[in-house]
Amino acid sequence: MFPPLRIAFKRASRSTALLAAAARPPEERLALERRLRGREEFRDLQAADAVIVSYGKAGRTWLRVLISRVYQIRHGLSERNLIGFDNLHWRVRAIPRLLFTHDNYLKDYTGNSDDKRDYYAQKLVLLVRHPADTAVSQFFQWKFRMRQHKMAMNRYPRPDESLDVGGFLMNAEAGLPRIVDFMNLWAAEFPKLRSGLLLRYEDLRSDTTGRLGQLFDFLGTPASDEELQEAVRFASVENMRQMESRGTFWMAGNRMRTRD
Repeated sequence: MFPPLRIAFKRASRSTALLAAAARPPEERLALERRLRGREEFRDLQAADAVIVSYGKAGRTWLRVLISRVYQIRHGLSERNLIGFDNLHWRVRAIPRLLFTHDNYLKDYTGNSDDKRDYYAQKLVLLVRHPADTAVSQFFQWKFRMRQHKMAMNRYPRPDESLDVGGFLMNAEAGLPRIVDFMNLWAAEFPKLRSGLLLRYEDLRSDTTGRLGQLFDFLGTPASDEELQEAVRFASVENMRQMESRGTFWMAGNRMRTRD
């Protein structure tokens, strides 16, 4: 199915199911929405050529821009095409279907919350960042950018809770304890994957071309030095800010829009 139509169909199906459950208590509706999102992700997972898993605010958007730019210049695509699952694969079959996930909802559908067996058979990239840096970035995301519905669905503190950065970092449902639990489970389960690549955000920052090149080798679509260097230039902090201001990317949602 044409990607925009597939996305619209998923959202319409989810909205219909939630509308039918309008009379249920709020917690039941949130649980239902998590299962529905998990089902959508499960279906995408079966069709994906590779999966990129990360905790929120670990550098995923930057990585998506880097990856997108390599495929853009290789296949003559517009710079407005930000990769998202199968949208670039639809245009050029040589571009893999990449599922980007924060691993939030799949377990609500499959019930596999104590291990990562849902991913064992996949080619998987685990993008990780220092937990303290991740938690601080999450605090600002929660305080200034996160929608209230997303807070409730992911069990973040309510917006009326007066948490400073220290209180947020020590919050069991949103701060360091949750991030460390996420990373510890993945550390234990990572060796069980059929094919896995560990990508550290800090390494990607210090040697972007080198680590990005390893990623493209892992994906089975090796990148040239020229492609990697152009991707690094394109995804620089200054250029990313300009693209956010201009709304460069199609269908990128709020993640690529500037905020105060």
